[in-house]
Amino acid sequence: MSDLAALQRETLAAIESASDEAALEAVRVGALGKKGSISARLATLGKLSPDERKMHGAAINALKDQVMEALAARRAVLKKAALEAQLEREAQDVTLPVRLPGVGTGRIHPLTQVMEEIVAIFAEMGFCVAEGPDIESDDYNFTKLNFPPGHPARDMHDTFFLRPDAHGERKVLRTHTSPVQVRTMLTQKPPIRIICPGRTYRTDFDQTHTPMFHQVEGLVVDQSSTLANLKWVLEAFCKAFFEAPHIGMRFRPSFFPFTSPSMEVDIQCRRSGGDIRFGEGDDWLEILGCGMVHPNVLTNCGTDPEVYQGFAWGMGADRLAMLKYGLPDLRDFFDADLRWIDHYGFKPLEVPTLAGGLSG
Repeated sequence: MSDLAALQRETLAAIESASDEAALEAVRVGALGKKGSISARLATLGKLSPDERKMHGAAINALKDQVMEALAARRAVLKKAALEAQLEREAQDVTLPVRLPGVGTGRIHPLTQVMEEIVAIFAEMGFCVAEGPDIESDDYNFTKLNFPPGHPARDMHDTFFLRPDAHGERKVLRTHTSPVQVRTMLTQKPPIRIICPGRTYRTDFDQTHTPMFHQVEGLVVDQSSTLANLKWVLEAFCKAFFEAPHIGMRFRPSFFPFTSPSMEVDIQCRRSGGDIRFGEGDDWLEILGCGMVHPNVLTNCGTDPEVYQGFAWGMGADRLAMLKYGLPDLRDFFDADLRWIDHYGFKPLEVPTLAGGLSG
């Protein structure tokens, strides 16, 4: 029995001195594991006489129970100590300056900012946003918009054509967002007042052109739309977008298959070095095209041109972003350069509104 008392002292001392749960588990395995010291003594009971087995078995089982209680108590102490150490290690000093979260360090791309600005302006005028697919049929992209067969815009040098489908039809990557106007007129009855922002595609690539770019087109169709209404809408937009109290505008005759009459719109500006200031100076800068919706387009879309008339316009959002925020090269928009985004980007929580200011 003396060796059992020594084993008791040795095991309890090892439990008490265990510095962490891993060390405590090693003590448990050494005492109560399959080949542990206490388990080995329990295995010898089968060789003893009934009287000896009863006496020694009671003592060994009492030691086992005592060791298990000591293990549980020590484990609770170690867990508490580990939790306190973790809390101390992860404690935050609330008096320190607040670290900027991810939303504070991220930036909104200038193009996204400009698109949101445009939507905010036209939403205040009562326009709805309409969207459509990037892959369009030739009918929606050209034919219903009064592009005659053989028109240069259908040429391979301007348009991305897809391979013919099972029916022999060649779809295209839309060259403008005008097909969204077609889809709207085919599914809605006038009055219609929409803007159509989205990606467009043409085979062009240089400092001011990319194969994929962004357009925002607008459409109004009702019984009383006039050229004067169109000019007022565009002037109100330019004043709000460029945040200038006065914008000089010049409407020049032009030609588009889907409008008649058609016009190019220039705004007054002054170039000084690399800067452009709007609303002053003697220079002019073209920013968009517009016109009254051609009667053939209305007819193609199921609208009676004897009852309804409309006006439409289209502008390049990428070009507007370059003009407003002084971005010299359109290709930088698509390089995914974090340094460029950090420099030209906008804070994500500064949502553009007419009341609060478009550009913050």
